[in-house]
Amino acid sequence: MRILLVGSGGREHALALGLHQDPAVTDLHCAPGNPGIAEFATLHPVDVTDNIAITSLAQSLAVDLVVVGPEVPLVNGVADALRAGGIPTFGPSKAAAQLEGSKNFAKEVMRDAGVPTARSFTCTTEQEIAAALDEFGAPYVVKDDGLAAGKGVVVTHDRSEALAHALSCKRVVIEEYLAGPEISLFGISDGQRILAMQPAQDFKRAHDNDEGPNTGGMGAYSPLPWAPSDIIEDTHKQVLAPMIAEMAARGTPFIGLLYAGLALTDHGIRVIEFNVRFGDPETQVLIPRLITPLGQLLLAAATGNLAQQELQWRDD
Repeated sequence: MRILLVGSGGREHALALGLHQDPAVTDLHCAPGNPGIAEFATLHPVDVTDNIAITSLAQSLAVDLVVVGPEVPLVNGVADALRAGGIPTFGPSKAAAQLEGSKNFAKEVMRDAGVPTARSFTCTTEQEIAAALDEFGAPYVVKDDGLAAGKGVVVTHDRSEALAHALSCKRVVIEEYLAGPEISLFGISDGQRILAMQPAQDFKRAHDNDEGPNTGGMGAYSPLPWAPSDIIEDTHKQVLAPMIAEMAARGTPFIGLLYAGLALTDHGIRVIEFNVRFGDPETQVLIPRLITPLGQLLLAAATGNLAQQELQWRDD
């Protein structure tokens, strides 16, 4: 199997290692990749925002599968371009990628799917913002509606800081604070089915004692020995399966990796956010634990054939 992996970060390095270890993968390419990936794959200097260049590269290489790592090309519609060119692709369409591209859209889908999440308001004016902040009180949770590389969320007790961040966004989602530990739980979907992966926990804030601003991720670990024993089954039932069913019902089936950021509250699990691709840094601790051959798994998802797949894991 010949595979093209799109991206260049630590997430892509972890994915590339997993793909390289699959005995069915005979030829691995990465665009643009990084020096670590170059040790065992062929790199191509392609801009990940250039859908035409990525599609042309995939066609020229005659790949059997394209795996898209970052969110930006997915939200830009690269998966649509690749599929239009007849290339199996692991990654959602532009329409389905709006689950990450717009937090308001994700809230609407969660509402229709009956998925538990925080109460929220979507605001575009200072008057709406002020009313929403007063409704929920501190700690204030303010989220830029669009993509922000993991840095668009402010959680603060300072109302002026919350207001300033909200006013800097074109559209903002303000929601109630969810108290409880946070975990990440991914699901691999072929548009109809979804297989839940093992949970991981990442650390977003810079500096000691979580005193700094949110980042794209300071580190992660898995397994989580303290997590509820039924967390995977519970998340599949309450979150992952209903979201996949709702997206299919809307005519925008989700094919790829659905990342659920969860809060484990006193009232049960609540969704904090969705991403539409493998999370970084969580992927760096999950892929080394996965026994199931990664290339074959992702090809099955991309071609609607997950029914015969199951995930096997190492315990360490």
